[in-house]
Amino acid sequence: MDLLMLLGIAVAVVVFFLFMSYKTVPQGYNWTVERFGRYTRSLEPGLDFIVPFFDRIGHKVNMMERVLDIPAQEVISKDNASVTIDAVCFVQVVNAAQAAYQVNEIEHAIRNLTLTNIRTVLGSMELDEMLSQRDVINGKLLHVVDEATNPWGIKVTRIEIKDVQPPADLTAAMNAQMKAERNKRAEVLEAEGIRQAEVLKAEGHKQSEILRAEGEKQAAILQAEARERAAEAEARATAMVSEAIAKGDMQAVNYFIAQGYTDALKSIGQSENGKVIMLPLEASSLMGSIAGISEMFNISKQDRQQRQDNF
Repeated sequence: MDLLMLLGIAVAVVVFFLFMSYKTVPQGYNWTVERFGRYTRSLEPGLDFIVPFFDRIGHKVNMMERVLDIPAQEVISKDNASVTIDAVCFVQVVNAAQAAYQVNEIEHAIRNLTLTNIRTVLGSMELDEMLSQRDVINGKLLHVVDEATNPWGIKVTRIEIKDVQPPADLTAAMNAQMKAERNKRAEVLEAEGIRQAEVLKAEGHKQSEILRAEGEKQAAILQAEARERAAEAEARATAMVSEAIAKGDMQAVNYFIAQGYTDALKSIGQSENGKVIMLPLEASSLMGSIAGISEMFNISKQDRQQRQDNF
């Protein structure tokens, strides 16, 4: 009986020791193990064992990435503009032992470190840079804060500026400046359009003048050629009539008389003061002269034809 009792007590002690020695670490966490208050190792997620009464769990460290809200604060820019900055910080523990034993209240430490560096980084920038270069600001803050938290076993993955709020009066002034700038651009574009239109109009007028001058030049050339041909025809006719007169042909004389007579009638008819025209001559004389001219040209034509046949 005593042997069975001792055996039962031994089994109970073994079960108790086994119960006290195994630990189940959930996913996303690391537990630190302390032996007599001194850190010895870290337990990974899953089933682990420790030495009861000698070892104990020191800290249960969250290894998942988490988001820390950075409280809004006022920052004085390089050009003395007061703005309110609001941000968020994404952090993740990469070394459980350092995060547990290198810093106390790790989230509070990261918030204060981020706030301090926001004032440092943004205080060296002008307001326009704050509003237009958020990516640059985020990059600078990430580099500085991540480097400062490395000894704590913390990895800062991202820092994002959520909002930059200038004072109300400064916002109104910026809106007025933006409106004035847009009006200026609109006026510049309108003036540029008018200038282009005037240039195109002048260019079109220039081209039309060039074309008109070219047309007048061509017309003058054609008129000169026409006068030249008329003069050549007149010269040939005069030479023909002169040759006929030299041969004693009276029809050639009649040609000159009819030509002068016709020119005189034309001048009288074009006179502005001439309302009634008296012709002190007989129409038969003019017709005879014209008939003589026709006969002369017929004779001349027959002579040319005969010369061509003899040739």
